[in-house]
This record gives sequence, structure tokens and C-alpha cells, in this order.
Amino acid sequence: MSERMNLFAVVPEGYAAVRTLETYVRSRVEHRVLELIKIRASILNGCSFCLDMHARDALAAGETPLRLMAVAAWSESPLFDERERAALALTDAVTRLGEHGVPDDVWAATRKEWSEEETADLILAIAIINTWNRIAVTTRKRPPAT
Repeated sequence: MSERMNLFAVVPEGYAAVRTLETYVRSRVEHRVLELIKIRASILNGCSFCLDMHARDALAAGETPLRLMAVAAWSESPLFDERERAALALTDAVTRLGEHGVPDDVWAATRKEWSEEETADLILAIAIINTWNRIAVTTRKRPPAT
């Protein structure tokens, strides 16, 4: 499969708007948690480009390969602390947003571990990686071969 479109080349102003939210989120959410969120959403959305990028970024920042592999089954893994587990559960709920939205138990766990402002930033982080995933999957953006 070849790439369908380079969104940046076609609509640079629109791409820049998405990039602005990405920049905000990077300045507000702990890097380690942010990469876990990005990896988890990318797994759920089947986005190989974003999964590759964020796994590389996380490894470069000192994340362990074992924890990165465990993101796929995070709810069964003892490798994540309660804050990370709450962020990952929220990522699952927002990414798989069903008919009834985010379940109350997921919201309660998130609010137990994260302040109101931190929770708002997590929601934006999850929203933006889902946006990037949808762009990359739709345009068939592929990770580098190496």
C-alpha cells in the first residue's frame, strides 16, 4: 500500500492547527504517561506509524521494552502504577468511545489519581493521538523501514 496523501502538503494550516494542540499537550502531560497514552491508543486504532514513532520516542526517553510490550495488556500487567493505570483506562474508554461514553468507574479512578486540570489535559492528550491515528491510518502513512 502506498501513502494516499501528505496532509501537511495539502492543508498546511489545518495540519498546523492539529500540531498546536500536540504542542500544548506535550507541555502539560508527564512525558512517560503521554507516551503510554499514545502507544495504547495507537494499538487500539491499528496505527503502525504512530505506534512505531511513539515506541521509539519512549525508548529514547528511557522507557523499558518490557513495559512497552505490556501496554497491549496493561490491565493484566503489574508494571504500571495507579496513575498510569487510570490514564490507560481513560485512554481505552475515550478511544473506544461507546454508546454510553466513558464509564463512571473509569472516570472515578481517573479523578482519584489526577487533578481536575490534569484530567482535562489527559482528555486532550487522548483526543490528539486519536486525531493523529485517524490521519495516519486514513492516508496510509507508513513507519520508516528501519
